[in-house]
Amino acid sequence: MAAEATRDLKALTPRQMAWYRFTRNPTAIIGALMVISVVLVAALAPLIAPYPEHAGAAVNFRARHAPPDLAYWLGTDKVGRDILTRVVYGFRVSLLLVVGVLAVAVPLGAALGLAAGYFGGWTERIITGLTNVMLAIPPLVMALAVGNVLEPNLVNAMIAITLLWWTWHARLVYRVSKSIAAEDFVEAARLAGASHWHVLTREILPNCISVISVKTTLDAAFVILFGATLSFLGLGVKPPTPDLGSMVADGRQFLPQMWWGVLAPGFAIFYATLGFNLLGDGLRDMFDVEV
Repeated sequence: MAAEATRDLKALTPRQMAWYRFTRNPTAIIGALMVISVVLVAALAPLIAPYPEHAGAAVNFRARHAPPDLAYWLGTDKVGRDILTRVVYGFRVSLLLVVGVLAVAVPLGAALGLAAGYFGGWTERIITGLTNVMLAIPPLVMALAVGNVLEPNLVNAMIAITLLWWTWHARLVYRVSKSIAAEDFVEAARLAGASHWHVLTREILPNCISVISVKTTLDAAFVILFGATLSFLGLGVKPPTPDLGSMVADGRQFLPQMWWGVLAPGFAIFYATLGFNLLGDGLRDMFDVEV
């Protein structure tokens, strides 16, 4: 029986083997389900939120600081808004931040990393030098500087995070592409007369997709946490837009009596970041790569 199972595994294609490893990884499945649940909650927020109007500037001082009960499952905040509703909409803001940041940082970093690893020479020296200079700047310091100059809102929070986030992808793709560029199949493509664009997009980039996918998934967790940190410091999303970080900042003023104001959004941040981290670890095992 064991021999037959071994033969069956050997008959699988690399893609099928990768999927087999992923489905046999319990933490990866749990992470995927957690991420899917966060995405569904964010997408269906207007339908599942108990009080959709509380996602805005609504106030209800009669229900101010109400503890969790049947009417308000996670309690209310300092102006009587339902915390569950604001957590649900807070997931939407966090995911918009992830999409906005990574949609710019990943392609930019990957393109610069590919160019540096493939062309070498002065192209490599300029890109790696710029990357090293940007990496020397603490991300939080840069974000605080941008946040102090620009008006706190979702777009400016994306700008603040994106300014440095591309560097990690540039360095990772540079390391991988430089190694791949020395392979025989790349040299064969060059000798066959393939253009630089063809070699970069058809020969090297497909071999970088696995590490980019893993890095992007892990980065999603860090972007959520980083965005929550900016909002906690008052430099992220502007009220009354529901944001998990600003909800924690508002709720901490009333600890320990009104503990639900911090516990609910804090757990939401933990849940989302844990889900992306577990999924990223699962993808890393599936592709068998190091990032």
